[in-house]
Amino acid sequence: MQRTVFTHRVLLALAALAAACASGRVQKGSSAALAAVDRAIDALGGAQRLAALDGVVVRGTVRHLEPEQSVRVDGEPRLAGDSTFTAFRALDARAARIEWVRALVYPSAREYRFTEIVTPSAGYVEGVDTTSLVKAAQGGSPPRHAMSGVRLAAAQRELDRTSPRLLLDARADPGRLAPAPDETVAGARFQAVRVAAATPGAPPFLLLLDPASGLPARIRTIDADPIYGDVPYDLVLEDFREVAGVKIAHRQRYELAGREIARIAYASVEAAPVAPERVEIPAEVRAIAPRPVAEQVPYQWVLRRQHIGTYLDSDSVGFDPAASPGLRLADLADGVAQVVGGTHNSLVVELADALVVVDAPVGEAQSQVVLDLLRERYRGKPVQKLVLTHHHMDHVAGARAFVAGGATVYVGAGNGAHFARMFAAPHALVPDALARAPRKAEIVEVADREAIGDGKRSVELFRIENPHAEGMLMAYVPDARVGFVADVWSPGRDVLGAKLTPGQAAVVAAVRARGLSPLRFAGGHGSAAEYAPLAALAGAP
Repeated sequence: MQRTVFTHRVLLALAALAAACASGRVQKGSSAALAAVDRAIDALGGAQRLAALDGVVVRGTVRHLEPEQSVRVDGEPRLAGDSTFTAFRALDARAARIEWVRALVYPSAREYRFTEIVTPSAGYVEGVDTTSLVKAAQGGSPPRHAMSGVRLAAAQRELDRTSPRLLLDARADPGRLAPAPDETVAGARFQAVRVAAATPGAPPFLLLLDPASGLPARIRTIDADPIYGDVPYDLVLEDFREVAGVKIAHRQRYELAGREIARIAYASVEAAPVAPERVEIPAEVRAIAPRPVAEQVPYQWVLRRQHIGTYLDSDSVGFDPAASPGLRLADLADGVAQVVGGTHNSLVVELADALVVVDAPVGEAQSQVVLDLLRERYRGKPVQKLVLTHHHMDHVAGARAFVAGGATVYVGAGNGAHFARMFAAPHALVPDALARAPRKAEIVEVADREAIGDGKRSVELFRIENPHAEGMLMAYVPDARVGFVADVWSPGRDVLGAKLTPGQAAVVAAVRARGLSPLRFAGGHGSAAEYAPLAALAGAP
């Protein structure tokens, strides 16, 4: 009986493919694109074998790297950690269950064990997968929650990208296929075919085919990245081996603008149907699970924050609506406020006729909310100066909104060229404020110390030695005796231990060296806290 059902399903799939080829829909695609895809399908094992592959079980490893968390600007990508996984993939249903053991080394050493279930209509996470658990996941044993709509959209896109059946499924509807100019990558030329996504609103794939073998070599999307702009994001396929007569790439790499950010190795691939219950989401979770977000998904934020284990699984991206009313201004002193309420904070200092903002985290959406808050409170005072403590993506991804408003940008010495490229990067996919009103950014590099002020109040910037990022700046408001640092210390969040961490020691050393007398420090994460306990722990006066 099982063999009869199996044979019937294969015949139906082949009949649908033949019918599509005979129908007028073929006219929507180029004959060259169709021929290239047909050749690729044959190279992978043929339509019949691909149609018969309804499920696979994959066991493997992943090494995650993050270029925008490097120690030196534009330096070697930082190692985030290594993971092992077992993926049960129901290819017919475009669904998967992935069981993870993720050993992370950045931003701190820890291990997460969790399971993801991804279906076209809902997503589910069981276990701890991040330092930033949403409220819905807290308190359970084990913790579990529905995926946000943006995470589901990103996960489903990557399931489709990595599916052994991507080409066969697209070939069944030739209207999804279109020709594209040949692409050259690292000196190698590839025939290109555009493949419309199966999910409405998702970006198309650009399939790059090896001219010698006909096999898919790269599967590309163009993603909107806050640092690089409109950037190629490639899945590189290597080491094809036969599984049930189908060639499956056992080595895969993700590259962002040519820089490797994930290295995947399949230890084993088994052709096996996946029982429906393996990819079934609990009814009570499914009932409240968001649908996938269809447009303007911040794919790179969603995917890469997961890689380092710090992703907040929320459609609000920077905060959890179940735990926070949203971004707001918390007063630290007269004319000094901290933007709080989310995963990342900024500092705002009021001058006589303008404002100074320190850090522009998360992205354009958060910066626009912050700018609205500032317009409401400080009427008529523009943000004249933007200070970026360091180059890491999560603290600068919203900087373009401030540049569009005319702010001069202050960065650590050696980082200016990096930010100049960021502000000049094309943003046609999701036009932001700077794309809509282009202007050249004025950038000031701080070699050691810089004072920003109006004659009555100043904001002092100091470059500090630290283990986190070269060119790090600390901000200090002398009349309020308030400092601001990012990542090296998160006041109000980090419980002081028996001794200083290397980052905390860097803060104390900078305060001593500069002869400062802070009462409080605010942080790029957490909130604000008194400085005295930190100084006491260091044995400082």
